[in-house]
Amino acid sequence: MPAQPEGDPAPADGSLPSSAVARAGDRTLSLYVHVPFCAVRCGYCDFNTYTMSQLGPGVSRDDYHHDAAAEVRFGRSVLDAAGAPPRPLHSVFFGGGTPTLLPAENLADVLVQARDSFGLAPDAEVTVEANPDSVTDRTFEILAEAGVTRVSFGMQSAVPHVLQVLERTHTPANVPLAVAGARKAGLSASVDLIYGTPGETVADWQRSVEAALELEPDHISAYSLIIEDGTKLAAQIRRGEVPEVDPDDQAEKYILADRLLREAGFEWYEVSNWSRAAEGRSAEQNRSAHNIAYWRNQDWWGIGPGAHSHMDGVRWWNIKHPLPYTNKVRDGVSPAVGRETLDPDTQYLEHVMLGIRIREGLETSSLRPEGRNAVAGLIADGWVDGPAAIAGRVILTDQGRLMADAVTRRLLDW
Repeated sequence: MPAQPEGDPAPADGSLPSSAVARAGDRTLSLYVHVPFCAVRCGYCDFNTYTMSQLGPGVSRDDYHHDAAAEVRFGRSVLDAAGAPPRPLHSVFFGGGTPTLLPAENLADVLVQARDSFGLAPDAEVTVEANPDSVTDRTFEILAEAGVTRVSFGMQSAVPHVLQVLERTHTPANVPLAVAGARKAGLSASVDLIYGTPGETVADWQRSVEAALELEPDHISAYSLIIEDGTKLAAQIRRGEVPEVDPDDQAEKYILADRLLREAGFEWYEVSNWSRAAEGRSAEQNRSAHNIAYWRNQDWWGIGPGAHSHMDGVRWWNIKHPLPYTNKVRDGVSPAVGRETLDPDTQYLEHVMLGIRIREGLETSSLRPEGRNAVAGLIADGWVDGPAAIAGRVILTDQGRLMADAVTRRLLDW
């Protein structure tokens, strides 16, 4: 598990500098609710999650929704004290961990508190991540009644031996049942896939993509497996128990996924994300509004242990373990332990790094001179779209999506 980030100490009262809210009227506000519980810890995962045996005394899943709701109220009070204008939530995202390990009624209670504290925009997107083994039709009914609009399923693969390497414990046969249950309740459905797992063949990957398409979701995410230091899978690779991840293999699988998804009517809108028109909604409407808020560097408040927040160049993060988090929230003080105000260079770096990944790309005029000077070479390499650049936007080509990190480095003159 990664170490707590470094930064300046966060104030106990959570108070924000005026710069964090000065442009609030021009920025969307989202809410992220972290649910840090998992039944089993997957070997590749370095998220801030805990099984019951790791939690120790003093932490209860049954009471967690009360603490999360308390932090929602705390966040509202901090923004009021800073003089921020009221902003209804653009999106709400329950992530983890496994949010659906909590009773659906508990998730609904947190959402009610978010609505009471901030309000929800008329078209607000409300997403819950779900494990296919921890949901029922009644789960989806309760979530839909509470105002949830979207469920994101952690499918990862349809191939048992791939799931075994990842140490994913869900039953593949439950995925279509869960997606059908969500759709029956009127919820849109997204599925997440991972490619490049050691031992996964191209045929395995094609089987997984085709299985995901058979579910007829509105949205599919496909992420390359990243081996994080400190994870069990990283140790297995280091000991030679499983082979290393092959970047060329991952590139081949990305190209295959993109072709299959396009043939099925999906459009890419971010390097790892595709959506399609469905249920009377356009492909653009079925994009993940919450994740787009991240990529466009909007404002969000993170709820829960280890959650990060961002307000117009001011970023802070909560203490990671659930027990001290709970104690701070119940004492009425901020659970944040670190904060930083991003300097202009860091803000520019993130503008380029995040913006280049989305379909609309970056305005050429937003680049510094070294970035603008790099565009011609990127067009010559086939990584940036020429006509779009002439029109004033730097947009990745299909080949450029495979080289997004390299494009970022060139635009930053690294």
